[in-house]
Amino acid sequence: MTVLPDDGLSLAAEFPDATHEQWQHLVAGVLRKSGKEVSRDEAEDALSTALEDGLRARPLYTADDTAPEPGLPGFAPYVRGGRAEGNTVGGWDVRQRHTVADPGAVLTDLENGVTSLWLAVGESTGIPVPELDRVLDGVLLDLAPVMLDPGDEADRAARRLLRLYKERGVADEAARGNLGADPLGHEARTGRTFDFAPVAELARLCADRYPGLRALTVDALPYHEAGGSAAQELGCSLATGVAYLRELTAAGLSVEQACAQLEFRYAATDDQFLTIAKLRAARRLWARVAEVCGAAAAGAQKQHAVTSPVMMARRDPWVNMLRTTVAALAAGVGGADSVTVLPFDDALGLPNAFARRIARNTSTILIEESHLSRVIDPAGGSWYVERLTDELAHAGWEFFRTIEQAGGQAAALRDGTVRSRLAGTWAARSAKLARRKEPVTGVSEFPDLAEKPVVREPAPEQASGGLPRVRIDDAFEALRARSDAHLAATGSRPRIFLAALGPAAAHTARLTFASNLFQAGGIEPVTEGTFEESGARDVCLCSSDTLYGEQAEAVAETLRAAGAEQVFLAGRPGSYAGVDSYVFAGCDAVAVLSAALDRMGVS
Repeated sequence: MTVLPDDGLSLAAEFPDATHEQWQHLVAGVLRKSGKEVSRDEAEDALSTALEDGLRARPLYTADDTAPEPGLPGFAPYVRGGRAEGNTVGGWDVRQRHTVADPGAVLTDLENGVTSLWLAVGESTGIPVPELDRVLDGVLLDLAPVMLDPGDEADRAARRLLRLYKERGVADEAARGNLGADPLGHEARTGRTFDFAPVAELARLCADRYPGLRALTVDALPYHEAGGSAAQELGCSLATGVAYLRELTAAGLSVEQACAQLEFRYAATDDQFLTIAKLRAARRLWARVAEVCGAAAAGAQKQHAVTSPVMMARRDPWVNMLRTTVAALAAGVGGADSVTVLPFDDALGLPNAFARRIARNTSTILIEESHLSRVIDPAGGSWYVERLTDELAHAGWEFFRTIEQAGGQAAALRDGTVRSRLAGTWAARSAKLARRKEPVTGVSEFPDLAEKPVVREPAPEQASGGLPRVRIDDAFEALRARSDAHLAATGSRPRIFLAALGPAAAHTARLTFASNLFQAGGIEPVTEGTFEESGARDVCLCSSDTLYGEQAEAVAETLRAAGAEQVFLAGRPGSYAGVDSYVFAGCDAVAVLSAALDRMGVS
């Protein structure tokens, strides 16, 4: 054994190792000092964070938090990546979405970092099929893969693209991309079905002649956009993939050929660790499906990650740049093969050139400047990520089993199983959003009523008729829209006077809190001058608990005598005479603000 010389940096070598139990004991002591009595065993739970799907993020993970062996990159169960080299060769595929026939925007993207195109196709929901030739004019189709999102025009759009390859002299083996057929995803979006037979023919054609083309996409975005959790997104994608395997093998393809025709699309959110774990768990689950089907060697899942439309806010949309950056980072770390960063103004209409530039440069910075793609599975070995991957995989598998027990994905869509389960998840999350337990910067936290709205040209209408589409700002956006309409009709916003009691040290914190809360509903806070000069009919008292006890009732009586119709108090509910309502951290802000607008006559 080699004995290293003493370098004077022994650190804690002379002390005994600390135990988990000792750490729990210290945590319990700190919590007791804060007024929370817990036992040593309860201390860790008290600091845990509840996630969706019954999962919890604990404050400390150690080597004792075991998870199944993730394997090696490029080998089953593919947790660490579907390819042995990962994204280390050139980074991930930077894929940008286009919904209108704009050849100039397409070429600009390709000339400035984009490596593949994602084209929404449809007469009213995207690029008309006959326009594909013009949109792809000047594009080197043997170098730039094309992915279609064709809705119910899958066969027509695919045939047009294949004909274009032939006309431009692209060899069959050089054509790369995805024809994008997704019958069940289309049904989830629209409630309408279409025949699978043409899709099976396309898959057979790709298997026989176009080795670089896939025929089908398993799109989990409809379930994510309907408010589904990460596990529900995984479960629906597995059930859809299995349904396609059944259809394709029934049409004569081998299981290996059928697996090779599928590409999976997932949402990447600004919850970076959950996104990383979701992509890793998705590969593990699909590897298990392929193994059970007798095609273990074909179990490497092809993944396309898209920054979440649900997290994109319409107010203060510049913050979306930060959200998409975190999401893109998580997608890259999670091992996605392709990443689409939606422009920051995507929720407002057609993105302008600046927004598209920022979107594509987000991936470029992460790949070229942050060197994120130089490491295979950067999160691998993290006790937290490995455990979260395992727990999420089990939760996703359970939801997959629920769908299979309902008769499969098609049956679960048609009998309402999927809709009801997603709605339940969204209702629970909506309650957190309404109480600002899940803050949304620029919307429920730190809104700016004076900000000039960002206006964009309308985008093509989105497919509808099936599962709903939700956004995290929906409830607050409805309140702000009422305020905007009132401003347009009367020349001013609804107002509330914030009455600060005592010195700044006593009232600043709650004054700031109340100002943010009321602005989140489009109600303008007035802090200068007197109540009579404010033009408001409602008032909110802001101060410390001590001063409330001394002054709140008297001040409320004075304000009512001056014409105040509703008196709020910023603080926990009490029994102060003259106070009608209380606003505090954790209150149902949406309910409070909606009721306030109703009383103010804001329709």
